[in-house]
Amino acid sequence: MMQMPSTSHYVGSQGADWWRGAVIYQIYPRSFLDSRGDGIGDLKGVIDKLDYIASLNVDAIWLSPFFTSPMKDFGYDISDYRGIDPMFGTLEDFDRLIEAAHVRGLKVTIDQVMSHTSDQHAWFEESRQSRDNPKADWYVWADPKPDGAPPTNWQSVFGGSAWQWDTRRCQYYLHNFLASQPDLNFRTPAVVDAILEEARFWLERGVDGFRLDAVNFCTHGELKDNPPRAEVTESFLGVRPDNPYGYQLHQYDKTQPENVVFLERLRGLLDEYPGSMSVGEVGDDDALGVMAEYSQGGNRLHMCYSFNLLTDKSDPGYLHKTLTEMEARIGDGWPCWALGNHDVTRLATRWQAEGQLDKLRLYMVFLLTQRGSVCLYQGEELGLPEAELTFEQLVDPAGITFWPTYKGRDGCRTPHPWQADAPHAGFSNVTPWLPVPESHASLAVDQQDSDAGSLLNAYREFLAFRRILPALVKGDVRYHAVRDDVLCLERTYQQTRLLIALNFSDRTVTRMVPESAESIKGSPAWLNGVWRGGQLTLPQLSLPPYGVAIAQCSQTEEDAPWDV
Repeated sequence: MMQMPSTSHYVGSQGADWWRGAVIYQIYPRSFLDSRGDGIGDLKGVIDKLDYIASLNVDAIWLSPFFTSPMKDFGYDISDYRGIDPMFGTLEDFDRLIEAAHVRGLKVTIDQVMSHTSDQHAWFEESRQSRDNPKADWYVWADPKPDGAPPTNWQSVFGGSAWQWDTRRCQYYLHNFLASQPDLNFRTPAVVDAILEEARFWLERGVDGFRLDAVNFCTHGELKDNPPRAEVTESFLGVRPDNPYGYQLHQYDKTQPENVVFLERLRGLLDEYPGSMSVGEVGDDDALGVMAEYSQGGNRLHMCYSFNLLTDKSDPGYLHKTLTEMEARIGDGWPCWALGNHDVTRLATRWQAEGQLDKLRLYMVFLLTQRGSVCLYQGEELGLPEAELTFEQLVDPAGITFWPTYKGRDGCRTPHPWQADAPHAGFSNVTPWLPVPESHASLAVDQQDSDAGSLLNAYREFLAFRRILPALVKGDVRYHAVRDDVLCLERTYQQTRLLIALNFSDRTVTRMVPESAESIKGSPAWLNGVWRGGQLTLPQLSLPPYGVAIAQCSQTEEDAPWDV
């Protein structure tokens, strides 16, 4: 029988709402550090680099899946929710990781893939045996149409029908992703109970929260055809116009009202463990609306993130529109933002900033000054570009299916470079599961660590600076109209008012600022009111190309000419 919640569940000095405004460093364990010499990163490798992670001044880590899995989708196809896949280590390794992270003041969050399992999970192996076994309705099964066709026109994210024929039951089962990832049936109460117990297992082991994969896919609607989309557009997870998934409005296959009921049950479980949190991944036609709905009311998810800032669009007009729409809709909810992760082209390449420190620093400050929490993907702090791989080097099923128009996710999952002159950039002493590009070796940690002007040290300094400013962590936000490609915003908290100007253009721009504007004590040497040589001569601010300015001013100066 499961133990009762531990009264010693780690909360830490930041309190139970540590997640509000936290910066969470995403680790893709397979590519972080190989400690065992098999070419694959592992949990011990993460433990070995916890001091590095703590030096970044982040608040938590998020571990992508390390569970027992056949690895058809590299861990997002789980065959045992409570097991550690041997390639990553053991449960004892995980327990050591939790303890070592907590000693360093780092929270530990882990992926939970609740919408589907591997077809090798014991639940599915039982379910597919017959139509009347105890787990017969644990997955989404449906009869064919009279002509033998799939029950609906629903498409898989990875291409082709979302229905797979099974000869044992003579029925189709639903898979929103790979055919080897059957969807659980959340309309069966026993499934919900079982999934919550799998989450409780990890809470009992001391995890501080969950990143919930594809959280809006947990429930399906009526078995009706989705209507066509009037205009095929790029969607999430590499769903491009050449993927038939983007041809439909996803009215019935995901994001159903019943999902909110499940989220409330999940939140009830998390509330039994003070200090635990949840962040949901949302991929939807109206992702911002779902983010708002799923995080409102204090009884659903703590926060959500979407793919709205994970596209190729980096112009300040689009960013302003996305952020202001989120603020208008989210109410008492709390957002989470990311500019990169394991599913999208690396930021430096996607936003055309390869090797351009001024742009990469601008994007860093943009992300870290928004209202909300932040997920920071490993390698962003180094400015890694997307790796260019040949077809023969690909292992991602999405890239293999849609090559060459879409090259998949391998290019953002290559090993983390630690030492420029070491074999495989210090990731492993044998050939790794994906190659390390030469361009990454020159950006390795050891090269940037000793360079005071590196992007790595800019991240360290700015994250330390951010920690001393509650207005940046938990404050309210107000946006001003974008003009001349400059995004201006204010962050306020109690009696503190911060003015932030972000110049997304390649030319010098001037702005009027309040007379009370002044630099902030404790700011890094390179950020003394104005960054990169910008001049603040009250009441005028001069911003260089891709320059950033952060200043504080009087909270009572309601009509201050902040160049609106």
